[in-house]
This record gives sequence, structure tokens and C-alpha cells, in this order.
Amino acid sequence: MSEPRFTLLIPSYNTGPILRRTIEAALTTSLPVTVVIDGSTDGSDTDLEDLDDRLIVHRLPENRGKGSAVLHGIRLAAEDGFTHALAMDADGQHPTDSVEKFVAIGRRHPEAAVFGSPVFDDSAPALRVNGRKLSNFWANLETLGWGIDDSLFGMRLYPIQPLIRVLEETRFARRFDFDPEVAVRLCWHGVPLINLPTPVRYIDPEDGGVSQFRYLRDNTLLTWMHLRLFAGFLARAPWLFMRGNNPLLHLSPSQAPPSA
Repeated sequence: MSEPRFTLLIPSYNTGPILRRTIEAALTTSLPVTVVIDGSTDGSDTDLEDLDDRLIVHRLPENRGKGSAVLHGIRLAAEDGFTHALAMDADGQHPTDSVEKFVAIGRRHPEAAVFGSPVFDDSAPALRVNGRKLSNFWANLETLGWGIDDSLFGMRLYPIQPLIRVLEETRFARRFDFDPEVAVRLCWHGVPLINLPTPVRYIDPEDGGVSQFRYLRDNTLLTWMHLRLFAGFLARAPWLFMRGNNPLLHLSPSQAPPSA
């Protein structure tokens, strides 16, 4: 197998000034950085190319959703010879000092997806911390316990070709449903999964923090998604029962550090 090549992939939509700070932090890592501007209208992508020659910026003409932005980015990354993409949110919630930990696991196990398992601090809203438990329950039911610690956390190292395959097999997973749906579909495809406890912080609006999460809209989308995925699970259940467990599950901690 050829040596894996990694890029740090940051999709962004109207992230404001914090985007530049996020990219500057990302550029302190060893990885080239790919940013996909998903039809932003707030001017946050102005003059980004001046930051560093390792930075690649792609702009979509209109907002298509996180999943569409990621798919656009990984297709172009694959054309440039990258084998893995470490997805990271543009809003400063994900720590760049965890990047090398993801990459180290990816080098040892290039066949695997490495999913961040969030370790929350006091900045995390209780509604967001507790609300994700329902999605996690359904994701693990739909994969027969393949080992998804958190179905919604966005800092993940993906092998690019399997991610392209699962996105091309569905017209969904293009917006807020991206993270949980591709998690389930990668497990259906038998991609080994390793979880990595990863700190996450929620930044106050006064400090430039932004959120595109809309409670009613996005929870309705997740409910519809899990109805679809459960139907897909029922169709696949005999094969999922026979194939066995995630072969790399033992490399994940049995439990992430306590969260808020």
C-alpha cells in the first residue's frame, strides 16, 4: 500500500472573522489545508489565499450544505493525490493540537476512519450535550454496535475513497445530516472505526462564535434521516449480523473521559 497523504479539510458557511483564526491555527499543523467556502455571503473568505502557500481555497457559488462542501473538497483532494481528509469545523470548536493524534492513528491504520469522541467543557450547552444521545443510540442500533461513540461530532479523519462511495450512493447527507449519515453508511460498508477522545469548546458570540444549528429544522432533518437509515438497516440486517464486529474496536477507549 502506498504511503497515505493527508489534508486538513475545513468547510465554511458564513463563519465570520473566526474563520481566519481557525485557518491560522490549522496552518500551524504539519498538514496542507483545504477550505471549501460553501456559498458564503459575509465576506469571511476575503484574502484567505494570502495566509500561506499550503492553503487551498475552493468556492462554491451557492450554499449547498456541509456534506456537499465536503464532497466537493474530497473529490478535488483525491485528484491531487490525497488519500485521507481530516474534517474540521470552521467555527473554532475543534482543537488543532489534536490533529497530529488523528494523523498518527491514520498512518498506523490507513484503512480506518478515526472519529472524534467529544470531551465537553463547561462551555457546552446542556441541550446540545444531552440531545445528541438519541442520535447516538439510533446510529449504533443501525450499525449493530459497530462502535460510533458520537454520531454528530465533526472532527473526523476519513479515508477519502470510501467516503466518496458512501456519499455518491445517496442524495442525502448533504446538510446537517452529513455527519451521522456518513458514519452509519461507512459502518455498513465495513470501514473499520477508531474513536479518539477530543476536546471541544463552544465559543461565545461575543468572542466571534457562530452556529448554523437550528433546533427545529435540524432535529426534523435528523428524525427523517434516522427513519430512512432504520429502513436501510432492516434490509441489511441479515448481512450485518453475519459479518462480525468492527475489527479495530479494541483500539478505541471503552469510554471517553467524562463529559459535561
